[in-house]
Amino acid sequence: MSFAQSVLAPWALVLTWLLSLGVIVWCLCLRPWQPLLDDTALQHRWMAATLAVLLMWQLRAQAVDWLTLHLVFTVLMTLVFKMPLALISNVMINIAMVLVGRNEWALLGANVLVTGIVPALITGVVWRIVDRRLPDNLMVFLFACGFFGAALATLGGGLAAVSLIMLAGTDPEAVYLAQEYARFLPLLMPSEAFITGMLLSILLVYHPGWVATFNDHRYIDMQ
Repeated sequence: MSFAQSVLAPWALVLTWLLSLGVIVWCLCLRPWQPLLDDTALQHRWMAATLAVLLMWQLRAQAVDWLTLHLVFTVLMTLVFKMPLALISNVMINIAMVLVGRNEWALLGANVLVTGIVPALITGVVWRIVDRRLPDNLMVFLFACGFFGAALATLGGGLAAVSLIMLAGTDPEAVYLAQEYARFLPLLMPSEAFITGMLLSILLVYHPGWVATFNDHRYIDMQ
């Protein structure tokens, strides 16, 4: 779920820009490009994944002019490349959506927040719980991070978008429609969870080393 046209108050646009910019600056301070410089294969995978997600974002439903529904894939990107690279990919994708005329520049901060930062943070929390509290089991990692984590992140991103409209919406009709859209969030969760879980399971079986948050020695060799 992302915004296509602005129905938010100016203060909300500024606030979302500042929040998103602050998180991206924090990611850049972690120097996420260093692994890319050290591993040419990782460069290719990251760039190909970013392009693939950008293409998948073109498949979207838009019942109203200001809101679009589509798969986000932030959870999968976060699990495979970790949060800094996943958020940089998300920013690049959102900028590309602006350049092709799908979204407005003023909404870049809000869209990065809703489609990138919130889902990535939820994914990070779920992964930390799985990593530290749950048994070292491949299926536990797959279902907790891939399926449950994706569903929870989708819910979180959707609630963030709806909350923004309800708190800072300038159009009464948009506020009303946002409340109606909130009822459809449970229908968006299974699709994102299924696609994310399916793709993650393929990677864990054939290329576990590609998933940065997965320790194949711990989850496979030690079992």
